Amino acid sequence: MEKGTWTVKTGFADMFKGGVIMDVTTAEQAKIAEEAGAVAVMALERVPADIRKAGGVARMASISKIKEIMQAVSIPVMAKVRIGHIAEARILEALGVDFIDESEVLTPADDRFHINKHEFKVPFVCGARDLGEALRRIAEGAAMIRTKGEAGTGNVVEAVKHMRKVMDDIRKVTTMLDDELVAYAKEIGAPVELVREVKRLGRLPVVNFAAGGVATPADAALMMMLGADGVFVGSGIFKSKDPAKMARSIVMAVTYWNDPEMLLKVSEDIGEPMPGLEVEELEVRMQERGW
Repeated sequence: MEKGTWTVKTGFADMFKGGVIMDVTTAEQAKIAEEAGAVAVMALERVPADIRKAGGVARMASISKIKEIMQAVSIPVMAKVRIGHIAEARILEALGVDFIDESEVLTPADDRFHINKHEFKVPFVCGARDLGEALRRIAEGAAMIRTKGEAGTGNVVEAVKHMRKVMDDIRKVTTMLDDELVAYAKEIGAPVELVREVKRLGRLPVVNFAAGGVATPADAALMMMLGADGVFVGSGIFKSKDPAKMARSIVMAVTYWNDPEMLLKVSEDIGEPMPGLEVEELEVRMQERGW
């Protein structure tokens, strides 16, 4: 089978459905994530909470760091590049990462354009706050969407808001007459062909994970209840008191999100979650990067 086709990219993303993708910064953390049942890890120099705390320009992780993580686990390894940073993406593709996240968690490199992801064989994931933003990223070649939360806060409210917005937008499209789709596509700034595809499918044409602010098993289950295909967890695991236990519990919560008895069981004795931040008090809102 030819590598790097749209079918291969989206099919690979489909394999993560119902799973948890965890941010890791060391080989030891990657092993904890793999042992807990993560379907993939995201290699970072710092988790979002530390990026937020340190300030300054946040860039792609060092090659040695990503190599260390790739050598430590057998599950797929993702890595982040700055929005619009074509060179960082080429470097990661040459390195052989399994997925690239063109991420608002890092400092954007281009204030006008995202990467043309069709030019790469490696698949990309991008963030979105509504249907229009999601379809613009898919039009650029993103094979996976993650609805944006506010990364590094341990506060799930923005992830909930944006997942509800995307799902509401999709429901709206499914009830529209075909004659109305062109005008709606123009209104949300999305290609009409993709809007028609959303109406036909009743969902995004690629998998949609929740991300940003997930800090507990209950948070993860909530995002699945709202329609997520899976969950990204960053600071929520390795800023908790017992990362190994929290990682296992969040994986179980995503698997059994529709089973209250199991959610009760996996939410017990998990230790203290990461401290949370009020979104209204933030000086930098990472979710607002990208357009």
